[in-house]
Order: sequence, then C-alpha cells, then structure tokens
Amino acid sequence: MWFLSSKPQSIPSPQDALPGRSRPIVTPGSHTVLDTPIAGPWPDGTRLAVFGLGCFWGAEKAFWQLPGVVATAVGYAGGATPNPTYREVCSGQTGHAEVVQVAFDPGRVTYEELLRVFWEHHDPTQGMRQGNDRGTQYRSIVLVTDDTQRVAAEASRRAYQERLTTAGYGPITTEIDDLADFFYAEDEHQQYLDKNPGGYCPDHSTGVSCPIGVGIEA
Repeated sequence: MWFLSSKPQSIPSPQDALPGRSRPIVTPGSHTVLDTPIAGPWPDGTRLAVFGLGCFWGAEKAFWQLPGVVATAVGYAGGATPNPTYREVCSGQTGHAEVVQVAFDPGRVTYEELLRVFWEHHDPTQGMRQGNDRGTQYRSIVLVTDDTQRVAAEASRRAYQERLTTAGYGPITTEIDDLADFFYAEDEHQQYLDKNPGGYCPDHSTGVSCPIGVGIEA
C-alpha cells in the first residue's frame, strides 16, 4: 500500500474529482479461496454488505473466513470517480475509499455479525487514516444497501462507541452512507493475501470487543 505520503485529507467534490472512465477496469473472475464467482450470480437470497476499514487486502481476508460468506471482493466506493484505478484512488482525488464487498447468506451469518467483524478489525477513531496508511481512501465507512442495514449499522456504532469510550478511545469517525456504486479493483488486488501469503497486512484493531446484535450487550 502507499503510506507516509502527502495526499489530500479531505474528500474532493464531484466537480473536482478525477473524471474516471465509462467502462469497468476489470471483469471479475472466480474467488481464489471460496471458488465462487466474485461478481455473481449467487444463490437466491444472497445479500450484499460493503465496508471500508483501511487497507482492503487484510480486510477482505477477515470476511472471506466467515462461514456463510458466499464471496468477497475488493474495490472502490463512496466517491465520485467512475471506474477508477488503484493509482487514482491512492491519489486522494476520487473521493473513494478502499472497501470490501461481502456477498453473504443471511441464514448462516447475520449482518450484525459482519458489523462486529468490521468494528473489531480496525480503529474507527482515526479519521482519514489507519496507522501509517494515510489518506481519504483509508477512512472507516459502512455503505448500506437498505434502511434495515442503516438501522443496524447506526445501532452498532452507538454500542461500540460506549465500549471504546470506556477503553479510553475518542469519537468514532466512521461514515454510514447509502451505497451508490461499487467498482471492482484490479485482479491483482482480489484475494491479495491468498495470492501473497506474506503480503502487507497491518493490524490496526483496538482490541475492544463489539457487542453482537443491534445495540445489545454481549
């Protein structure tokens, strides 16, 4: 990943963002771990969740290991530039965050459980960074697909804030917003830690457990 460099620390407006391109930069193939289509089709009833928690290489692995996850993919979302490249996102001029898309079977793993993994695998109080990875693309973000996900995400944020405050952490900076578009990242970034087992995978977790369920103490 690119880190310790000077990049914009504010999200550009749509007018100031890079123009991007009309066509996708990649045609997703099969998941190298789960052996499922990265972009579908998936079994009936499969739902989607999208999370940004810093470097997407390690973040994707945290989700593909969960029973009930059908497929994962890394990509870009939350900004304005259509079909951006990795280099463009790292410039800070697209507004996108590095994110993981999770296709999951809600009968085997709940959205609340995915939220727990999200909160516990990074430090959501760091703003436009995770550790030495600095820039708007590393911000903490939950992109929801419907009102039910929004309610669950907001409730979990309140519950986790209580735990973090008790542990001496500051305010959570995580954005919760509607998912507009998800753009798949280049092939070399998909399942990166399966292809590169010794690859870059920093641990920025706080060590603070998150209550499982919508605001319910575990």
